[in-house]
Amino acid sequence: MGSTPAPPNHNQSVSERLFTRAQAVMPSGYTRHLAVAKPYPIYADHAEGCWITDVEGNRKIDWINNFSALIHGHNKREIIDVLSAQAARLMSAVLPTEWEVELAEILCARIPSIERVRFMNSGTEANQIAVKAARAYTGKPKIAKMEGGYHGQFDLLEASFQSTPENWGDPRRPKATAYQAGHPQGLLDLVTILPLNDIEATREILRAEADQLAAVILDPQRLQLGMVQPDLAFLEMLREETERLGILLIFDEVWSLRAGHGGYQGKIGITPDLTTMGKIIGGGIPVGACGGKQEYMSVFEIDSGDPKIKHSGTFTANPMAMACGTTSLRLLTPGAFDDLAAKGDRLREGLAQIQHDLDLDGVVLGEGSISVLVMTRKPLRNYRDLAFAASTDLAARLPIIQKLLAEEQLLTMRGGFVGSTPMTNDDIDFTIAGARRAFTRFKAL
Repeated sequence: MGSTPAPPNHNQSVSERLFTRAQAVMPSGYTRHLAVAKPYPIYADHAEGCWITDVEGNRKIDWINNFSALIHGHNKREIIDVLSAQAARLMSAVLPTEWEVELAEILCARIPSIERVRFMNSGTEANQIAVKAARAYTGKPKIAKMEGGYHGQFDLLEASFQSTPENWGDPRRPKATAYQAGHPQGLLDLVTILPLNDIEATREILRAEADQLAAVILDPQRLQLGMVQPDLAFLEMLREETERLGILLIFDEVWSLRAGHGGYQGKIGITPDLTTMGKIIGGGIPVGACGGKQEYMSVFEIDSGDPKIKHSGTFTANPMAMACGTTSLRLLTPGAFDDLAAKGDRLREGLAQIQHDLDLDGVVLGEGSISVLVMTRKPLRNYRDLAFAASTDLAARLPIIQKLLAEEQLLTMRGGFVGSTPMTNDDIDFTIAGARRAFTRFKAL
């Protein structure tokens, strides 16, 4: 039998009462660690456009947008209409629907690397499938990733996500370190860790391990929520070396697809072999996708018998996600991306002016619809630079800044601002004014 809920304490806030109930039925009261807040999280009630309202009735501009998934903000009318209509028509079935064909057509037309695509239910799953495809195509067992790179909750690719000076080894030849308790050594042995933006060291590692490496995977736009960016020269070297050595290059564009109409790869003109996607291609519904050149996606083909990789799933390409994703992408015209970028520029200019006027120990980074005010002036060229900055500057500052911004009706996380299409210039100016007040208070602490 389940636990009996405690009687309500009317001296508590609504969020506190909800958290008390949650603690009785979920580990520590949470089912999502990124939502952890002390002494308890604030629970959401409803949202509209770029504004979200909590159960206490407080409204904030949502600058998290569910970690970039809600590129159209909340309750976009066209998405709500298609979601409602599709729910009444067909929520899920074992049979395919026209929606998945339409979404696949859009992705193949827009994203330079994609000639064929398969759908799944999350970015994590997309990266799992991409790794399987690379191994099946090349016949090689190992995967290379960037030190500090995040590719979802797939334990193979969690290696060295948050390594520390005590275990990370030589900067030119980083060790593969466990991220979670129980991470098998056997999986760590199948991952090669690369030092971001060190062209010569990375080239040397790739050449030394070419006969074992099936693929290199990285987010081409950002490491650790936009704080560290791969140099274009580094990405060009990766493309050149992987192609020459017979290693597949995988771009994890689960986040960075929002950089432009053709994803980040379209923006920088570097085409990987496989691309993983999620977030914005679902219109707010859980989704993932893995696509690439027909040659590499042939591992899923059944035309000549059993495929090299068998892939399915109860909710894979479900019509709800496919309908919302298709509608979301149709709305994301080149003009929509230009508008997102223009508002991002406006925000970054405002934040940079605040940083200058208040002489804050920080720097404004970002592009397109993603911006971040990093509270350190130390150069951030790789994960280790970021880790050192976090240990001395960032770790203590970010929670304070996040709280001060929240008091100005700005919902943020880790100093980042993720934009959405319903945001207006008035919303940007509201944000800049609130940020100025928040950072003025922070400076006075």
